Amino acid sequence: MTAVTTASSLPGAAEPAETHEKKHPWWRVMCLTGVDYFSTLGYQPGIAALAAGLLSPIATLVLVALTLFGALPVYRRVAEESPHGQGSIAMLERLLSRWGGKAFVLALLGFAATDFIITMTLSAADGAAHVVENPLFPSTWDGHNMVITLVLLAALAAVFLKGFREAIGIAVALVVIYLTLNAIVIVVGLVHVLSDPSVFARWNDALFVEHGDITTMIAVSLLVFPKLALGMSGFETGVAVMPQVKGDAGDTEEDPAGRIRGTRKLLTTAALTMSVFLISSSWVTTLLIPAEKFEEGGEANGRALAYLAHDFLGSAFGTAYDISTILILWFAGASAMAGLLNLIPRYLPRYGMSPEWAAATRPLVVTISAAAFLITWIFDADVDAQGGAYATGVLVLMLSAAVAVTLAARKAGQRVRAVLFGLIAAVFAYTTVSNVIERPDGVKIAACFIAAIIAVSLISRIMRSFELRVTGVELDKKAKTFLRECARRQIRLIANEHEGTEGPEEYEDKLTQIVADNDLADETDLIFVEVLVTDPSDFEGTLTVRGEVIGRRRVLRLEAPSVPNALAATLLHVRDVTGVVPHIYFEWTEGNPVTNLLRFLFIGVGEVAPTTREILRRAEPDRTRRPHVHVG
Repeated sequence: MTAVTTASSLPGAAEPAETHEKKHPWWRVMCLTGVDYFSTLGYQPGIAALAAGLLSPIATLVLVALTLFGALPVYRRVAEESPHGQGSIAMLERLLSRWGGKAFVLALLGFAATDFIITMTLSAADGAAHVVENPLFPSTWDGHNMVITLVLLAALAAVFLKGFREAIGIAVALVVIYLTLNAIVIVVGLVHVLSDPSVFARWNDALFVEHGDITTMIAVSLLVFPKLALGMSGFETGVAVMPQVKGDAGDTEEDPAGRIRGTRKLLTTAALTMSVFLISSSWVTTLLIPAEKFEEGGEANGRALAYLAHDFLGSAFGTAYDISTILILWFAGASAMAGLLNLIPRYLPRYGMSPEWAAATRPLVVTISAAAFLITWIFDADVDAQGGAYATGVLVLMLSAAVAVTLAARKAGQRVRAVLFGLIAAVFAYTTVSNVIERPDGVKIAACFIAAIIAVSLISRIMRSFELRVTGVELDKKAKTFLRECARRQIRLIANEHEGTEGPEEYEDKLTQIVADNDLADETDLIFVEVLVTDPSDFEGTLTVRGEVIGRRRVLRLEAPSVPNALAATLLHVRDVTGVVPHIYFEWTEGNPVTNLLRFLFIGVGEVAPTTREILRRAEPDRTRRPHVHVG
């Protein structure tokens, strides 16, 4: 069996794009992920203090434990299962099929969009807070956080409209500078705590007064730690950037072992680094900053470490810290934008569920930016208000990843791993549900994204249903022989509904009917053609045409997600390889035309004859070269 037609040789097919991206050492790619992950230090300590109060350090310990013993093992397995950057969504896509699987993936894309877009808006809003709260900034701009946030988002969009190059080099510089300044602030804060024993004593006394005993403290920490989930935001991004990681010389597309190993180092190093910063920043901010400073309008609201930088190290260092924070928060939005620009084209075009303009980067950038502007307006550029929506997107993706690796381990017969991953999935399920109940904004925003994605996807799918939707046609030896024999005179095909139980008598009866309905004088060169519908939710693929002899009749059999599209592609291919314009004969389909049209759109069958003709008309505008369609 040989391939004689490629995607590019079929009318309307797009030329495949080849990319040769430069690969980078894993630690440099970690910095690209880190502008999202590490930048949460700009607002995480303040949000943790608001959510957990005096228990913030203990609740942060619970969060770190879930990071190191939950999220990290899950995503190390995701990296192994999807080494080309598809992530956990692709793992679940492989486990599910048909329209149910597609709908599930679209829902996950809605949560992913929530995660990435809220990353942009939350980061920009926190960047605006650092601008306004800086003592060197003109006081006339106080209260104009919304305007500054929108300016930052507009600047982000402008970068992507122009082009996004050398991102990793910029990310490395930002991450190194930002983590260094954070380390200085935290070390200075720890020195203050250790040099004045009364600081720890006051916190300890207040903790026991408020919560009574250690058991109660642990129990409350377990209840409130889901509110701190912002500190686990970088794992899905870490897997998405896998194609950027430089592997070993012997890596292949089928077995990129070096890339997988590098990505695991990336994930582990990022998790360990962030865990150290989360724990230490939580301690110093909780012990050294008065509780009222964390409240809305307080000087430490959304910028706890920046408050300490100004208080302990002066305005000059504090301003340098603010500038580095603003830049990394702004670039975290760039990382999220890049993630969306990679994620959306990875799935929707394969489903036939993306408008034509979605294939171009700039219209997609404008659409994403418009959504970011809208969400910023809805939340009034408030960092605390967006925390719940952000955490929901992060947690749902982590829950889906945990479920995916659990199912993968179970399928591979790894029972112990399946149980352990199942327990992690249960913890993430609790964390997600708890966060949704406490702060339902995330689900509301995700529901809007899901509804928008499904609506646009279905409209696009319907509008593209009359495309050829075949990337290539392969004929086996017997099928080629049939066509070669008939090409000497005229190629005439009879469309026959495939039921799987056809015998010689059924073909003879069908032939007699077609000959009579179309007043055919010669039946020697007639070939039957049948399509077995596979998964109608698939949009495109390669056709394999097999030739068979049943009784005295020649039959071409093929499998495809849609009967009319497959027949149209086969007819065009037959014309191209034989030089003869073929004829095809149909019977009218019984039933309501509207019902038959819906059957075609969703299950790949229905009013086959007129639909096949319309697909041919769109694919081949030249009537003299267009295959002939006859209906009896």
